[in-house]
Amino acid sequence: MTIQVGDHLPDVELQIMGEKGPELVRTADLFGGKKVVLFAVPGAFTPTCSAAHLPGFVVHVDKIRDKGVDSIICTSVNDAFVMDAWGKSQNADEIIMLADGLGDFASALGLTQDRTANKMGIRSQRYAMIINDGTVELLNIDSKGLDTTSAETLLAAL
Repeated sequence: MTIQVGDHLPDVELQIMGEKGPELVRTADLFGGKKVVLFAVPGAFTPTCSAAHLPGFVVHVDKIRDKGVDSIICTSVNDAFVMDAWGKSQNADEIIMLADGLGDFASALGLTQDRTANKMGIRSQRYAMIINDGTVELLNIDSKGLDTTSAETLLAAL
């Protein structure tokens, strides 16, 4: 079942890149007591994700934070090394690049998609959320394109 507005995020262990390598983090720690914009992409370094989705958040990070957002988090079913390299290549220093290497978070949210026909395996759907103290306040899912999950759309909703 897909997570809904009003639901509390599941507590899942994921990874971010730390100074000494991948570090484990819990979603409860990332989202608890904070207002967070979370967006997910099907894959790091993929065309739409690299050309438009992540760059939009990089460009608008200050405007989003000015709306009272504590953190902006990008997640994908990729490992911490890939997410870190992608973030660096996109100058996403102000965005937490959250690795969901096994797809546990996407699965727990009910937001996976099967890309095995394209040799990509099980991936996250493209979605964006506004989360307040671990509770989903806004959930937008895009099956194609960036109509409802762009930085501009989230900025307007804040």
